[in-house]
Amino acid sequence: MYQTGIDPPEGIWWKPAHKSEKVWIAIAFAWCLILFAMMPLWHLRGGQNTTGIRHVVEPADFLARTNEFIATYQVDSDRGMPIVEPPPGSDVYLLAMMWQWRPILRLQEGVEYTLHLSSLDLNHGFNLHPLNLNFQVVPGYDYALRVTPTQAGEFRIVCNEFCGIGHDVMVGRIEVLPAGAQGASSEPDGLQGTDLFVSQGDEE
Repeated sequence: MYQTGIDPPEGIWWKPAHKSEKVWIAIAFAWCLILFAMMPLWHLRGGQNTTGIRHVVEPADFLARTNEFIATYQVDSDRGMPIVEPPPGSDVYLLAMMWQWRPILRLQEGVEYTLHLSSLDLNHGFNLHPLNLNFQVVPGYDYALRVTPTQAGEFRIVCNEFCGIGHDVMVGRIEVLPAGAQGASSEPDGLQGTDLFVSQGDEE
């Protein structure tokens, strides 16, 4: 007999769940609640989960700020890429674009900075290697992160969001100088997990 999807089936078409099914449903529901509770907890306590201040910004305006930042604090260059050494406590600008991170940052160990991240063209992924530190960098938004490098060394910025044919060569650099040193980078020495950068802030 033909029936439409809105016609109820004849007779008893369902049976109450078996006791074992009810147990598994209860376990699954409890586990969902645990995972839900872990999200805010891990956001507050997780070492690699940083918070920041997010603002809307025109890509052209962020480019202008980055260029002004470079012109003010540039100390050197590497194959045409400016190396910038800002003073302690300053605002630091890092711009993602196909297919580069601009500029190279030279920071001091143990000093807090406000790191501004944005993209000029499309979505990029900020991954600080060899640390487990990841952010989505989206055009039109300025992500301001208060960061304090806790160990000297040289660290690579890898784009982990596919952004076109030059994605594999999109590698930037952050140099962290030992406390009190200036003008020379050092090699990484015994990096420990994700505690290189301590970040804090409030999202708006």
